[in-house]
Amino acid sequence: MIHIEVIYQGDHCPSCYYMAEAVEQVIPKYVGIVKYTKIEYMKSKAHARRFYELSISLHGEEATKKRLKCAPIPSIFINGKLVFDCIPTLPELEAAIQKAALEDY
Repeated sequence: MIHIEVIYQGDHCPSCYYMAEAVEQVIPKYVGIVKYTKIEYMKSKAHARRFYELSISLHGEEATKKRLKCAPIPSIFINGKLVFDCIPTLPELEAAIQKAALEDY
């Protein structure tokens, strides 16, 4: 199973909206092999925790806690790894999903 997570600030953020929209356009092609989560860190404690975990995975615990280094907003993580920190084209996103599928097997 491939897990795609989009760091999402809210509908008021155009970049976040379009990044999530790109993922939502592509994932119907991958029914059954892709799990999608929109990490709305400002709306949910569980999502805030996940945003914090992803930030630590990128920058380390000390940088995240002491220097407040966070995961980019918006961004796309696939299987816990930062893959895009800007809105990808649909072919780029599909290629990243296919690469993750190959790594998963």
